[in-house]
Amino acid sequence: MTSLVDLLPSEAIDLHGSATDWRAGIAAAGELLVATGVATGEYTAEMIRNVEENGPYIVITPGFAFAHARPSPAVNRTGMSWVRLSEPVAFGSPNDPVDLIVALAATDAEVHTDAMAALAKVLLEPGADQVLRAVGTPGQLRALLAGPPPEPAAAAPGAAAASGAPAAKGETHTAATHSTARTKSGPLKILTVCGNGVGTSLFLKSTLEQVLDRWHWTPYITVEATDTISAKGKAGEAVAVLTSGEIAKTLGDVGIPVRVIENFTSASEVDQALRELFDV
Repeated sequence: MTSLVDLLPSEAIDLHGSATDWRAGIAAAGELLVATGVATGEYTAEMIRNVEENGPYIVITPGFAFAHARPSPAVNRTGMSWVRLSEPVAFGSPNDPVDLIVALAATDAEVHTDAMAALAKVLLEPGADQVLRAVGTPGQLRALLAGPPPEPAAAAPGAAAASGAPAAKGETHTAATHSTARTKSGPLKILTVCGNGVGTSLFLKSTLEQVLDRWHWTPYITVEATDTISAKGKAGEAVAVLTSGEIAKTLGDVGIPVRVIENFTSASEVDQALRELFDV
C-alpha cells in the first residue's frame, strides 16, 4: 500500500508559494514535481492543458485544487507536490479563490488509489481546511497527513428507516425488487467522473462512500471512479453519475441521471443528490 507521505516528501512541499494566476499556480506545483524527479516539465504543461480543455473541475472544494493529467511518458514515477499560496488565485470555479494546490503525477491509474483515499479522508475531517492552512512546516504537514484515520461517522437521522436496498426513482421499492436486483446483477452502481479518472473522481468517490456508509446502504450500492471516456461506456452498468458541472457538459446525455456536485468533499451536497436520485 502506497501511503500519502510516501508520495509527498518534504522537498515537494512549498508553504509560501506565489502565483499571478491559476496557470502559474499549477506551474509552481509542477516545478516541485520536476525538482524531486517525479516528472518532466512536459507533465506540467499537460496539467495546464487538462484545465484548458476540461475546465476548472480540479477545484474540488473551496480553496483547494488537485492538479493532475493522464499517466504519460512525462511521468518518471508516481508522486505529489503541495503548494500553499500566499495570495489565492482564481480558476473560474464556484470554489474560487484557490490557495492550496496539490499536484499528482501517476504512472498508472491504480498505484495511487490508497493515497488519494487517505487524502480525501483528511479533507473530509471537520476543520481540515483551517488546519491545512495553519501548518508551519513541511514536517508538520506530513505528520498531519500521516495521522490516524477519522472515526466512523454517526448514523444520519432516519438512516434506520432507509435500511434495505434502495430503489432508483421510478422503481417499485419492495423486498422482491431488492432481492431480484441483487441476485441478478449485484449491487447498484454509481459512477463518479472526472476528466482523467485518476484524481478528483476519487475524492468524490470517498465522499459518496462515506454518505452511503452513514445511510447503511453500502451493501446495496457500489461506487466506481472513472474518466469521461470510460463513463460513457460504463453508464449502462450504473444508475447515476456524480460529477462536476464542466464534466457533466462534456458527458452530455449518457442515458442515466447526472448530478452535479460543486464541492467534492461536501457530504451534505452528496447526501442531497442521493435523496433526489432515490426519492428519499
